[in-house]
Amino acid sequence: MSEIDDLQGRLTALESHSAHQDGTIEDLSEMVNRQWTEIEALRRVVAELRARLARVEDDVEPRAPDDPPPPPY
Repeated sequence: MSEIDDLQGRLTALESHSAHQDGTIEDLSEMVNRQWTEIEALRRVVAELRARLARVEDDVEPRAPDDPPPPPY
C-alpha cells in the first residue's frame, strides 16, 4: 500500500468518525431541547401547585395550641 493510499484511508476514517460524531451531537442536542421543554413545563406545574397550596393554607384556620389532636383512625 502506498503512502497516498494510507493517507486516503486515514482521511476516510476521520471523515466517517466526524460524520458519526456530528450525528451524535445532533441527537444529544435534540434530547437536551426536549428535556428543557419538559423541565419548563414541570416548573410551571410546580409554580401552579405552590400557588394552589398557598391559597388552601390561607383558607384553613390554624388550630389553637390547646385544641386536642384529631382522633386516630
